[in-house]
Amino acid sequence: MRMKLSAQSRALIASAFQQAVDTYSTPEERTMITDLYLQPRPSSGELVVFDDEDNELSRTVIPEWKDGGDDFYPMVARVLRNELNAWRESGALENVHILRPYSFVLVDMEKETIEELLLVDDEDTLLLHDELLKGLDEELNDFLKKLLE
Repeated sequence: MRMKLSAQSRALIASAFQQAVDTYSTPEERTMITDLYLQPRPSSGELVVFDDEDNELSRTVIPEWKDGGDDFYPMVARVLRNELNAWRESGALENVHILRPYSFVLVDMEKETIEELLLVDDEDTLLLHDELLKGLDEELNDFLKKLLE
């Protein structure tokens, strides 16, 4: 089952991301944090973003997330990964002054890591996703076999 978001909900998510990183938009000194944590709350539909020291950076309510259901976290992970990717591609991370590398991490209600959604490093911004690596071994083996022939 796929979760459909309204344009308004997508804008709320992007706004929550922006509000969270606005804290780190002054170029005087790069802030040293390792991660930004994204905590969706299935009972209320809230998305809370906080830093390494549990300081809340932003909070919003995503109406489609209320009473999330059994596969809430996998669905929300896909949504947040897609939104982070779109937000990154818009250039929103270019003026963030956080010492790299840092990550956007999905966490549950107990703040336990579910998965890393996005890694930002000095080389580039990488979107981490299991689908990206599916079949990689097979492709590399085929390539090596053809190369050695």
